Amino acid sequence: MDVVGPTEVFASAGRADFTRGDSKGHYRVHLIGLTTGSFCAESGLRFVPDCSLQDAPAMDTLIVPGGWGLRAASTNSAVAAWLRSSAPKIRRVASVCTGVYGLAPTGLLDGRRVTTHWRFAEDLVQRYPKLTVDAKALFIKDGRYYTSGGITAGIDLALALVEEDLGPRVALAVARELVVYLKRPGGQEQFSEPLRFQVHAADRFADLVAWISAHLGRDLSVPILAERARLSPRHFSRRFTETFGCTPAQFVDNVRLTEARERLTAPGRTVDGVAASVGFASADVFRRRFRKRFGVAPKNYRERFLTARSPGASS
Repeated sequence: MDVVGPTEVFASAGRADFTRGDSKGHYRVHLIGLTTGSFCAESGLRFVPDCSLQDAPAMDTLIVPGGWGLRAASTNSAVAAWLRSSAPKIRRVASVCTGVYGLAPTGLLDGRRVTTHWRFAEDLVQRYPKLTVDAKALFIKDGRYYTSGGITAGIDLALALVEEDLGPRVALAVARELVVYLKRPGGQEQFSEPLRFQVHAADRFADLVAWISAHLGRDLSVPILAERARLSPRHFSRRFTETFGCTPAQFVDNVRLTEARERLTAPGRTVDGVAASVGFASADVFRRRFRKRFGVAPKNYRERFLTARSPGASS
């Protein structure tokens, strides 16, 4: 997935049928191996490189995928040595998941903020103390270096790169084509609360989180949710709290606020409009809850985001 996910994003960005024919050929993807011999991913999927490290072409963007093989000492030393000499000549360099283990030994990431798969974050900190590791982020841009979290986060990262190059319209078209979020709600922390709920929930709770996320503008009170779960309100509340560690109301509030944070970053959105779209009874209630949760007023959050995304701004 580290390899195929981003490749599919770049391939989709060049399909003329939904980009009005103006982005066909923008990306040419090369798979670079230590040698030109075929190799197997951990899943058993076999790849055939287009070229080796020694004859790699000039490139605009380099993406380093993760996997056990990269962390093996002999492979890691060869990749790190090549990256150390090659990366400074490349406009932007990225890693997917544990691909950061290829970049970390080079010293190129020293003093920078990075992320990786949450399961390897502590090990990365111990091995490379000069890195500032944020295990919750889906991906991080620090200068011309990008790092992304676990596995499918490489798709999130690739979509962000397409948006930088071709604009939000094409990036959104690609996201729709692949049936993924253009900007996924939350970070890797989403795999603790919603996913933990789905994994441990009883059968009748299995699809409730997805249903809640898809119907934020509706009445999501306990009676409504209990009816969907086919339980009495009292029994539902008790089982929900036992399973998830918070009340249904707290959970719904968190999901609404997380989605609202994402919607605030979209062009043309207003604070009042976002508040209504995610189901808050009034904009004032939304503003108070947002400030309490994120420590900043929604208007100020939106302004900071837009400033950070403006041309020439650092990330």
